[in-house]
Amino acid sequence: MVDYCWKTGKVPSNVPVRQVYGVAFSDDGKVLLRVEDGEYKLTGGKPEGEEAFADTLKREYLEELNVEVDDISYLGYLLVRDGEAEYAQVRMIAKIKKINEARPDTDNGKLYGRKLVKLDDVKGLLGYSDEAGNLMIDFAIERAKQLSLI
Repeated sequence: MVDYCWKTGKVPSNVPVRQVYGVAFSDDGKVLLRVEDGEYKLTGGKPEGEEAFADTLKREYLEELNVEVDDISYLGYLLVRDGEAEYAQVRMIAKIKKINEARPDTDNGKLYGRKLVKLDDVKGLLGYSDEAGNLMIDFAIERAKQLSLI
């Protein structure tokens, strides 16, 4: 069984980071979700080498959705315990700078859907079954408000 715990501090140096995902906000206060096989997801991926978290997020939004983001802020991380290992999934927030024409993911060739959704609909569409994921979304929205991203 996999256990998730939402943390708002820095990732401890002894915990490897396996993912960097983001919650990106539009000028009109919506969240951009990636649509894959009918399921709604956040956008992100694995850091490459010594890549900074913000650089990973920028690269992944361009690769997966051809969307430019800026005003990126660290949000926290999900501490994941899967019985064998403990690792972190970093979460960031960002402002959508530009939504370019849809194109296939430059990494795998898939063409993902893109959907801007109201804040009240994000948790329902993502459908996280764990409390940690839902706490992260609530925290992302509150932090975006504090930073005037929405």
